[in-house]
Amino acid sequence: MQALVDLLLRHGVLLVFAVTLAARIGAPVPAAPLLVVAGGLAAGGQFSLAAAFAVAVLANVLGDAVWFVGGRRQGHRVMRLLCRVSLSPDSCVRRSENLIGRWGGSSLIAAKFVPGVSLVAAPMAGALAMPWRTFLLFEVIGGALWSLAFLVLGMVFSREIQRVLDVMASAGTSALIGLGLLLAALLVLRWWRRRRQALDMAMPRIGVEELRALLQGEAPPVVVDVRAASSLDIDARRIPGARQVELARIAALAGQLHPEQEIVVYCNCPNDVSAAQAARVLQSHGFRRVRPLAGGLDAWFAEDTLGQTSAAHSPTAH
Repeated sequence: MQALVDLLLRHGVLLVFAVTLAARIGAPVPAAPLLVVAGGLAAGGQFSLAAAFAVAVLANVLGDAVWFVGGRRQGHRVMRLLCRVSLSPDSCVRRSENLIGRWGGSSLIAAKFVPGVSLVAAPMAGALAMPWRTFLLFEVIGGALWSLAFLVLGMVFSREIQRVLDVMASAGTSALIGLGLLLAALLVLRWWRRRRQALDMAMPRIGVEELRALLQGEAPPVVVDVRAASSLDIDARRIPGARQVELARIAALAGQLHPEQEIVVYCNCPNDVSAAQAARVLQSHGFRRVRPLAGGLDAWFAEDTLGQTSAAHSPTAH
């Protein structure tokens, strides 16, 4: 453990840059705690506060710029990728949509301090075609405030941080094992929360083929798109004839339909969680024939692509 402390003292600036950049790209590394430690060491004259601040801001801008470019070029595909690797995949996009839709460029500052949204805000801004100048302006301000907050926190508690480092250095390998176990426990806790939410949202789904058949019948179901308006700006695809009702307003739909009406709700999020939440709300208002679309919008258009490919390779197509 003493070797790690020595490494921080000798190559701290480079380490702050590398860890912060990795965190902004999406790696599960403790960038904020490292900045707190750097601030504590800077208060004791063992670390350059100005250098740590500069490289932390630079790493923030560079890391988020990578995702901003990805969002501009790939749109909803990048958002889906980020949600799959995020520890909070079922809410990250929706929360980021609401934040950026309400606050615009200034949301990039607030997003730095919101877990689960921090990683998604930059590609969301890119997908929504935020101008480069606006992105860079608010990104620099946000990165500066974020870096300064944790560095100052470390300076305020510099004595306590030094004591902790001394204890860790004397504890040796056992301290390193303890940190590893703590990190593992946090990851397990996040996984368990996701698993519990998935179980809460468990309900019968409707498949794409069944929905297509029902839409061609005499009494087709009402199809409801519960994505946010900003999500529609990123991904304009929708099932033909679908109503667009945001999740927050889904309860108002109950007063417009008969409780015996069959309803299919869909979204474009992991685990169909927004669609499942909308179905729960409608069920609480007496609707029993309501189901989420399994796989959401991607499943619907995947079937379209599959059908076109099969038709192109059929004997009658040649």
